[in-house]
Amino acid sequence: MRFPQNSGHWLKHRGVFALLGALLLSVTLAGPVFAQLGHAVPGQIGFQDSATPIMDEIRAFYNGILTPIIFAVSIFVGALLLIVVFRFNEKANPTPSTLTHNTTLEVAWTIVPVLILVFIAIPSFRLLDHELVIPKTDMTVKVTGHQWYWSYAYPADGFDFDSYIKADKDLKPGDLRQLAVDNEAVVPVNKTILVQVTASDVIHSFTVPSFGVRIDAVPGRLNQTWFRATKIGMYYGQCSKLCGEDHAYMPIAFRVVSDADYAAWVADAKKKFSANALPHYAEAAPAAVARN
Repeated sequence: MRFPQNSGHWLKHRGVFALLGALLLSVTLAGPVFAQLGHAVPGQIGFQDSATPIMDEIRAFYNGILTPIIFAVSIFVGALLLIVVFRFNEKANPTPSTLTHNTTLEVAWTIVPVLILVFIAIPSFRLLDHELVIPKTDMTVKVTGHQWYWSYAYPADGFDFDSYIKADKDLKPGDLRQLAVDNEAVVPVNKTILVQVTASDVIHSFTVPSFGVRIDAVPGRLNQTWFRATKIGMYYGQCSKLCGEDHAYMPIAFRVVSDADYAAWVADAKKKFSANALPHYAEAAPAAVARN
């Protein structure tokens, strides 16, 4: 292995490294903004707080397995780089090494990463299995993505409605700009919800981070996922697939309420959305295209 003669060149740029170090220190002293329940916040570090068992597993997998491995590998590689920089620069090592290979080292740096990936894969597949295997559900909500809004259908209750982003002029105190919608989807707490997802025009992606839900909405195809929200509150998501010029303006909003509040909402929703007959629930895509 032959190291470059000018490997000590980095010393000429120590001012750049000092500036980067100062920036890192300032960010550290400012303090990170940690996750909140239901929506992201500026400067946030990490996932949003969990509201479902699946998201609990995702956070445990990331924080308990992936993050320690990432830190360990990063520290190890960083240490190797520092050793190379200080031990094999031109000044410390004026006569370059003529070493061409090391069989033991090459076998090690092949096998060790494979073992790390296998170690990561086992809990990853277990988590994936929990997400894909849908348990017995309590109710169904069908979600249809359009350019650029969402439709929600409640087939058991016989109504559906469209959900558009709120214009800035319509925002009320407590509404989150770019996330608040005119009609929120509502589900009861501690109930297993089957979510059927499709699209009427192009591919969208239905994503609610606090639920641990992300699934593509594909025209002509019905994808399924599920969640069971364990905390009452307001939860936001967004389309996560580039779908056109207003991709950034089709948020998702779910309100999780008690059983009594849900029953009251359903009674009001049946009156409010009575004009939306559900024969077109079976033909959601063509009807949505006509409305778009």
